[in-house]
Amino acid sequence: MKTGWDARYDGKDYLFGTSPAAFLAAREDLLIANAGKSALAVADGEGRNSVFMAQCGLDVTSMDTSAVGLAKARALAAQADVSVSFHLADLQAWDWSEDAFDIVVAVFIQFADPAFRTAIFEGMKKTVKPGGLILLHGYTPKQIDYGTGGPRIAENLYTSELLKTAFADFEILDLTAYDKHIKEGSGHAGTSALIDLVARKPV
Repeated sequence: MKTGWDARYDGKDYLFGTSPAAFLAAREDLLIANAGKSALAVADGEGRNSVFMAQCGLDVTSMDTSAVGLAKARALAAQADVSVSFHLADLQAWDWSEDAFDIVVAVFIQFADPAFRTAIFEGMKKTVKPGGLILLHGYTPKQIDYGTGGPRIAENLYTSELLKTAFADFEILDLTAYDKHIKEGSGHAGTSALIDLVARKPV
């Protein structure tokens, strides 16, 4: 019997759809401008974001803890005729190699409690190259009132102040909290309280 994320992904449909997160799609020009560079998709699930990044010309590494999600991600990449280096791995044991990627993308990784989140953020900052970018997207605590996706655990959600503090040693290029109606599969559907961060590692 499948449990956890394997159970959530165990269906014909893609839980969060096959199109990239609207946050990432809106930054297509930025991704294309970095074509040929290396990128990491953190907790990539069924592959919608890593496949899009590869379509933009990036050399993409994707990791996730779900074998079911990974199989669907591989199928999506094959359908799109792009190459992605997929890794089945526990995020808590992921090797955040220093200065390894030009771009690090994390979309809706709010399964992480505050202590785990801090470790993830520090790992992301370590593994991005000097001058490289971190793209982070998630929900604010207001999302609990909407109930249209994400965890119903306020401490796992992001505020502007939290992200300002976490990335105070980076150049913050964009930090925006907003409400928007999204339709990203059955998992993220409806009016949502979102927050975006784009930050550059100092050279």
